[in-house]
This record gives sequence, structure tokens and C-alpha cells, in this order.
Amino acid sequence: MRVISRHPDLPVSEVRRMLEGLPDCPGYRVIVKPFRYRSSPHLSGLTDFDARRIELQVPEPFLPFGEVVPYGAIRRPGRGMRFIWLTEGVTFRTPRQVLRFVYCHEWMHWFLKERLGRKSSAETTCDRFALWNYQRRVVTEDDAYAALRRTAGPARQTGRTAARGRSPRRR
Repeated sequence: MRVISRHPDLPVSEVRRMLEGLPDCPGYRVIVKPFRYRSSPHLSGLTDFDARRIELQVPEPFLPFGEVVPYGAIRRPGRGMRFIWLTEGVTFRTPRQVLRFVYCHEWMHWFLKERLGRKSSAETTCDRFALWNYQRRVVTEDDAYAALRRTAGPARQTGRTAARGRSPRRR
């Protein structure tokens, strides 16, 4: 992974250690920058496909903060296209958690476009992938496919069969 750090408190070696275990994006540079917010800290990142780079921004000064992450939607019955958003509140207590979450999110954009040849604007899918995986020690492409299917990946299976994503039949 080609890492460049423009953050004065995060040298390249520390950024590499923070992102260890996450999937690589060959041919892309990962640039870490400070993010000077106006009123409150929040998540910020960018995948630039033309310049072949992923920018990860860490709020500066860093204070623990919360974010509501939408990871899916359920269609409401009735006329029209109405949805109920599925969300989860996350508290980011360290710059490491912010870097890993934003990298997972931006990596999923890269994966959709560069590996699968799809449009990369699937924000909910990218948030779901990041939410499920930013705290895990090792993340693989299988976890990305699980996020696309909206099923928990192999590491998250609890009483369900991995192949079908449903409870096994009782005999």
C-alpha cells in the first residue's frame, strides 16, 4: 500500500500500522490529511479515480464524536417509493477508528468500480461494508461480497448457513 501522510501527528509508519489487515487497492495512493472542521468533527474521505488516489481525512483537533451510519433501507408498503432507513450510531474514540472506517468506505468504492466494473456511488453499501469491518483485525474481499449481498460475512455467521444466509432446516 502506497501511503503518504500530510498529517503532522500521524507519520507514515503509524498510518500503515493503523490500516494493517485491511485490503489493498493496487495502483492507488492513500493520502492522510488533517481535516479542520468548523463546528463539530465528522467523517470525510474521497476516492479520486482519475488521479488514482484515496484521501482519508482525520478531524483536527481530534475529539471523540458520534456518527449515524445508514447501512440499508426497507421499502414501506403503500403507494410510491418510500423507505425506512436502517441506521446505527457509532462513536469514534480514536484517530485509528476514523482512519479504518473511512478507508473501508473508500476501499469499497474502489472495489465496486475497479474490480467489479460497477458504478461506485453505492453509499449505503460502502457504509455497510465499513460498519461491519472497520474494527475487525483482517478484512478480505469475501467481506465485500457479503456487504453487497446484505448478509453477514463468514466471520459474522451466527446460527445461519453461510451459503444461503438463512437458518438451517430442522429435521
